[in-house]
Amino acid sequence: FNPTGELLATGDKGGRVVVFQREQESKNQPHRRGEYNVYSTFQSHEPEFDYLKSLEIEEKINKIRWLPQQNAAYFLLSTNDKTVKLWKISERDKRPEGYNLKDEDGRIRDPATITSLRVPVLRPMDLMVEATPRRIFSNAHTYHINSISVNSDYETYMSTDDLRINLWNLEITNRSFSILPACNTFVYSSSKGSIRLCDMRASALCDNHSKFFEEPEDPSNRSFFSEIISSISDVKFSHSGRYLMTRDYLTVKVWDLNMESKPLETYQVHDYLRSKLCSLYENDCIFDKFECVWNGSDSVIMTGSYNNFFRMFDRNTKRDVTLEASRENSKPRAILKPRKVCVGGKRRKDEISVDSLDFSKKILHTAWHPFENIIAVAATNNLYIFQDKVN
Repeated sequence: FNPTGELLATGDKGGRVVVFQREQESKNQPHRRGEYNVYSTFQSHEPEFDYLKSLEIEEKINKIRWLPQQNAAYFLLSTNDKTVKLWKISERDKRPEGYNLKDEDGRIRDPATITSLRVPVLRPMDLMVEATPRRIFSNAHTYHINSISVNSDYETYMSTDDLRINLWNLEITNRSFSILPACNTFVYSSSKGSIRLCDMRASALCDNHSKFFEEPEDPSNRSFFSEIISSISDVKFSHSGRYLMTRDYLTVKVWDLNMESKPLETYQVHDYLRSKLCSLYENDCIFDKFECVWNGSDSVIMTGSYNNFFRMFDRNTKRDVTLEASRENSKPRAILKPRKVCVGGKRRKDEISVDSLDFSKKILHTAWHPFENIIAVAATNNLYIFQDKVN
């Protein structure tokens, strides 16, 4: 979602970005408020070939981040494995007519035929939404880019690959920086299961962290897969700035920035998969990178799972729910029924057995509207938008 929640951007494996716009509320159909329709579709990245390394660079979009709106146009950053692009999305509903040197079809007129001067005028036309690339930031990452993040000054952003974090100015494409005093703190996570908070006011080159968050593993739970499942796939600051949320393979944890020793809260996402780690390792699912999101008030967190399930945890009531994003269960304005997974023993009618979960259906990407209870869930090649029940 963009900062106002009016637009929602999605990227796909073909390098396309599709932007949806929220419908305005009409008096005769108030329930239609919240429906998102396609606003703009454009090809953001094309497949490339790195001749030096004999590597194909996929066009697949890895991350999209919106910039705050400064004028009538919208700006977003999108990245594939190697190149970040800044896109401008603007509307045009007028066109100039009455040129002196060109005719209406755009052909240059013979100067000998021009006998009088006329004033060009703007005439209304059908609304056109145009996407144009404004900046292309390339050649700074040896490894695959896995994350981009716009900084709080809105003039700079960070991009990360497996081994380094680069800092860019949105105006400068030919080099990235390792120094910028305006950016105060940032956080990054690792495949070792640790989170490091760095303060750029203390040092511009952040090779030393100022805070280190890691939960020591319970020796009784130690197994061959411990290191893999402790790898952190997503980390997010809360809107308030006081908390951090991290997602590893089996859990979501909430950390207080003032307490490094252990997480404040731990939520089990799909603990029933502990017994399945061997087969999840064999089919490579154990390396899946799930994201997590806060709602606008930091009171509820959401993350994805398998079988097109996604989980919500209410931090105040400690209640949680499992919901399913599937075409069969998601008719417009139908209410989603909570799903339950049973492990062994007798299965109740409304439960699904852990052995019949479909691991090819997974929800890795979710997003929450900045102010309202509207969520977007990406399930393979379908995008689902849910909103809370009104009235």
